Amino acid sequence: MVIAIGFEGSANKLGIGIMELVLSNPRHTYITPPGEGFLPRDTAKHHRQYAIEILSKALEEAKVQPEDIDVICYTKGPGMGAPLVSVAVIARTVAQLWNKPIIGVNHCIGHIEMGRLVTGSQNPTVLYVSGGNTQVIAYSQRKYRIFGETIDIAVGNCLDRFARVLKLSNDPSPGYNIEQLAKKIIKFIEKAPQLVESGEYTPEDLCFSLQETVFAMLIEITERAMAHCGSEEVLIVGGVGYNGAMIAQAGWEMFRSGQITPWKETTCTQRYRTDEVEW
Repeated sequence: MVIAIGFEGSANKLGIGIMELVLSNPRHTYITPPGEGFLPRDTAKHHRQYAIEILSKALEEAKVQPEDIDVICYTKGPGMGAPLVSVAVIARTVAQLWNKPIIGVNHCIGHIEMGRLVTGSQNPTVLYVSGGNTQVIAYSQRKYRIFGETIDIAVGNCLDRFARVLKLSNDPSPGYNIEQLAKKIIKFIEKAPQLVESGEYTPEDLCFSLQETVFAMLIEITERAMAHCGSEEVLIVGGVGYNGAMIAQAGWEMFRSGQITPWKETTCTQRYRTDEVEW
């Protein structure tokens, strides 16, 4: 069996996973103070700082040695430039030190393929929701086709920014903490400028109202795509599915089909679209 190792660091989470099945999947998250986002330079520094520790942990948990690894996989994009480059340099270095082939993986497809592996879904309509991308996707003619997407702000980024306004903690994630407050709902609000300051509404009301509005929009567009495609399966991926294992899984599939990334193409691109990749 092929054993692949995947390096993921497209945003504030550094993950390194080893796949035959999932053998290991440790990760470390860069947490900023409440009300602050993560800057590309500082996030890249975090990834470089913890790379050796997470790599050692991944090998130890998987009980494999470098000579057991068949292929090195890394996130080529999309994502934040500086973190992407920092992790790509790490993956390229490991590939050279271990004398292994290397594969650049599309982050979005990594989410989808891991979701399909875990759920056993065959040809689902995919709702992909992460910090930087929100897309409704279906597979057709060797590519994942995008039926709809946000062009201003992704849902994950929307939640992150909203959490910063309310000074919510980034640990374990802004979206999780919004969800916890939303469970304490008192009022649904249609519009929310300066409402907390007025004292009429609570942060819990705002969190609930944001979730209900955003999630209703996602459900509606996904249902329309299902009807268009005649699909009976929905696969929701992104965000909480972050890890190195998903990059290893997608790279594992590419390697088994004979794909290798030429060394001169082992670069990164922040806007590596889902529908650019033949699959």
